[in-house]
Amino acid sequence: MSEALLQLRQVGMRFSGLQAVDGLDFSVMAGQVVGLIGPNGAGKTTVFNLITGVYRPTAGQVLWQGRDITGAPPHQVAALGIFRTFQTIRLFPGLSVLENVQAGLHLQTRQRWWQGLLGTPAQRREESSQRAQVRELLARLNLADVADEDATSLAYGLQRRVELARALIAKPKLLILDEPAAGLNDQESLELNRTILSIRDGGVTVLLVEHDMNVVMNVTDHIVCINFGRKIAAGTPAQIRNDPRVIEAYLGRDDDDDGDLEPAAAGAAA
Repeated sequence: MSEALLQLRQVGMRFSGLQAVDGLDFSVMAGQVVGLIGPNGAGKTTVFNLITGVYRPTAGQVLWQGRDITGAPPHQVAALGIFRTFQTIRLFPGLSVLENVQAGLHLQTRQRWWQGLLGTPAQRREESSQRAQVRELLARLNLADVADEDATSLAYGLQRRVELARALIAKPKLLILDEPAAGLNDQESLELNRTILSIRDGGVTVLLVEHDMNVVMNVTDHIVCINFGRKIAAGTPAQIRNDPRVIEAYLGRDDDDDGDLEPAAAGAAA
């Protein structure tokens, strides 16, 4: 049976006079892909920042496996097994694909900085082991051929995949993806669908914000829709596609149109 890895209980976030998130409740069950959707400005990225410790909620609780982690700093959140990607690609310029992905292993590195400077046998063994792990993951993500290239010189879609690899190498329990399909073409989006499903099937729970409804509807097990920082609907992709509150939030109210939320239309509206 699935259990709740992550729970938000009446979470709120106020910036001066702006209520960005307001009394938000939802759970992410182990082994699922959960989508968090909503129009631009709905508060989705703010929710991610509250979960990962970038912001401290002004109200409510964030629970991880039943433990209160509200306001825990990002490094503590990462140590629990919660890792994320960002809307804008954040690769290290001047470093190869392999080196960028290997940076995701920093929390698992046991050797001290001085051992790296001295090149001790233990440090060399750990370095070799980490590089082998990275190359294995790059092969799984079809990045082996560019492992030694400057990561920031790659095509946009490949850079997105490198960032995903850097998060995955840390062996997350929960992977948070912030608009992973942004800027991808149709073929790259299809490949992303397969990758997300393979990540889930490999035992990693996924929470994603995504505007591309063709991605959302094809990979998620459960969807939470928010607007103005409040949850307005939750359910399966089929339920969300036909929910009048979701349709209104994305497309506006039209009393003459009872159509459902088609993926292409939703993507355009977002």
